[in-house]
Amino acid sequence: MIRRPVDMGDPDRLYTVTGGRSRVDDTTFDLVTLIVSECEPTPGMQSEHARILELCRHPTAVVELSAELRLPVMVVRILLGDLLATGRITARHPRMARSADLPESALLQEVLHGLRNL
Repeated sequence: MIRRPVDMGDPDRLYTVTGGRSRVDDTTFDLVTLIVSECEPTPGMQSEHARILELCRHPTAVVELSAELRLPVMVVRILLGDLLATGRITARHPRMARSADLPESALLQEVLHGLRNL
């Protein structure tokens, strides 16, 4: 197996894609934030923005977008910030399970014991 660096993009290209920005000022987008597009791409839109809108017709995590676009997560977060500011996407964190929704540990132990006996 050959290991490759995560960021194989040309630095000049990444600089152009982000408009020279290298940081996101807020913490709106983490790796598991789900993104949903609120509109279709429009003519003249930056190609990366258009691709994000196409990919996010269904909820898609930021890390999945980064993989699909083959761009570093930070670059994707900058692009998502642009789309969020113009109202073209919505961002939401996955719903956390409440402790009342989780099965009891005794039940989980029984399931584990049953699986081991298979």
